[in-house]
Amino acid sequence: MPGNGAVGAVGYRGRASGAQMKDDFVAHRPLLFSIAYEILGSVADAEDVVSESWLRWRDVDVDAVDNPRAYLARIVTRQALNAARSADRRREEYVGPWLPEPLETPEVDDGLGHVLTGEAVTTAMLLVLESLTPTERAVFVLREVFDFSYGEISAAVGKSEAAVRQVAHRARNHVHARRSVAVAEPTEAQSVAEQFLACAVTGDVQSLMDLLAPGVVYLGDGGGVVSAARRPIEGPDRVARFVVGLLTKSARLGAVGMRVSVVNGMPALIVSIDDVVDNVTCIEVTDEKVTAVYTVRNPEKLTRLAV
Repeated sequence: MPGNGAVGAVGYRGRASGAQMKDDFVAHRPLLFSIAYEILGSVADAEDVVSESWLRWRDVDVDAVDNPRAYLARIVTRQALNAARSADRRREEYVGPWLPEPLETPEVDDGLGHVLTGEAVTTAMLLVLESLTPTERAVFVLREVFDFSYGEISAAVGKSEAAVRQVAHRARNHVHARRSVAVAEPTEAQSVAEQFLACAVTGDVQSLMDLLAPGVVYLGDGGGVVSAARRPIEGPDRVARFVVGLLTKSARLGAVGMRVSVVNGMPALIVSIDDVVDNVTCIEVTDEKVTAVYTVRNPEKLTRLAV
C-alpha cells in the first residue's frame, strides 16, 4: 500500500521556498498523518506529531532537500518515535486492554483513503505493531506499508542501512507469525457484519454464535474511565452473550442511536446514548466468520466521532 510516491519527488534546488514548501506539506499531509497514526495508534497523538513536523519543516534549509516526500517522512517518523516511546510508558499503566483510537473512513475522500482501508490499518494489525519496539514499528510501516527505500528509512530512524534491513526482517517475521491470515475487506465482510449486528440488536444469541469462529475473541477498551471487560473474552458462547448484554445494558442508560460505518478498515457499529457516542464496535471477519470483536468505550478516544 505505497503512499503517493510521485508527489513532490523533485527536489527544491533552484526553486523558491516559502509557498512551495507549504504546498508540498499540504500535499503530503495525508501520508504524514498515516505514518504517525500507524506508528502510534492514536489520532490525537498523530495530529500533534504532524503539527510539530510542520514547525520543523518550516525551518528546514531548502538546499538540503532533494526529495520532499522522503524528507517530510523523516521528520514525521522522528517525531512519532519520540511520541511512541512516551506512549509505551503510559500504556504500561493502562487499565485493561488497550485498543487503537478508532479511525473512521470519511464519506468524502480527504486524502486519507489509502491508509483507511486494507490490512495495515485494522485493529488486529495495529495491536501486532504495538508488540514491536518503536523502531521496529517505524521501519515496518515505512517499508511494508509505504514502500520507502532502505536508504530513506535509514535516514528517518537514524540507523545504518544494514541495521535497517535486519530490523525490517525481524519485524516482518514477527508480524507474519502473528497475522498469517488477512482479514476480509469491508465490502467482503459487510454481509457477515450485517448479520452479526442484526442478531446482536435483536438478542438472538444462537444465530449470533453461528456467525462466530471457534477461536473468536472479544476485546474491550474502557481505559479505566468507563466499565469494560478487563480481560479478553473467548469462545462463541461467551462472546455472543457478552455482546448482546452490552447492547441491552446500553438501552437502559438512555436513548440509543446506532449507525453502521467503516472504522479501521472493518465494518463497525457506532452506538450513542442521549446523543453522545458511547462505544464503537469493530467486527473482524475472516473466511466468512467473525474472528474478533473490538469495542472502544474510553471517552477520550471517541471525541472525533460523529453521533
